Amino acid sequence: MSKIDGVEFGPLALMIGVWKGAEGVDVAPEPDGSETNPFFETITNSVVGGVTNAGEQNLAAIHYHKIVQRKSNGDIFHNETGYWMWDQATNIIMHSLSIPRAVCVLAGGTYNGETDGEGRAVIKVSAKIDDEKWKIIQSPFMADKASTVAFSEELTVGNGTMTYCDTTMVDDLLRHNHGGYLRPSV
Repeated sequence: MSKIDGVEFGPLALMIGVWKGAEGVDVAPEPDGSETNPFFETITNSVVGGVTNAGEQNLAAIHYHKIVQRKSNGDIFHNETGYWMWDQATNIIMHSLSIPRAVCVLAGGTYNGETDGEGRAVIKVSAKIDDEKWKIIQSPFMADKASTVAFSEELTVGNGTMTYCDTTMVDDLLRHNHGGYLRPSV
């Protein structure tokens, strides 16, 4: 894979940099159907480096910040930050994220070198509110009004492109949160 400053970042190395896209679509549940919002976005992935947990686990970490704006008026409607982490010893990918609606997710999955037909890395992570390992935490208000019960993301990166699809279950409604196609910013 790819080392940066002596740290093995595995598939995360492909994600580092500033990515921009204008082909995203957000579909959100509404009481009378759904609301669809085409959007443009910027995702910034920067190197944190190596992190050691309890003297045993060695992680490679990148920090990311995602800003999503409506094409219709330029308003920011999604602001997300967190970390992507790679544990080379166990092939585990972790994605921690937080949004300013008092919802936090720690999603995880195993990466064993999966690629698509074009040789790009395919990374999959998920979390559920009742999962013992990969969890969703939210404020009491959100749990009562719009409880996030499951989250999954499939991200494909390489050859100068990054695509992803986040799927979030809110209460019993499927919410295709975000899907984007991005290129590195130059």
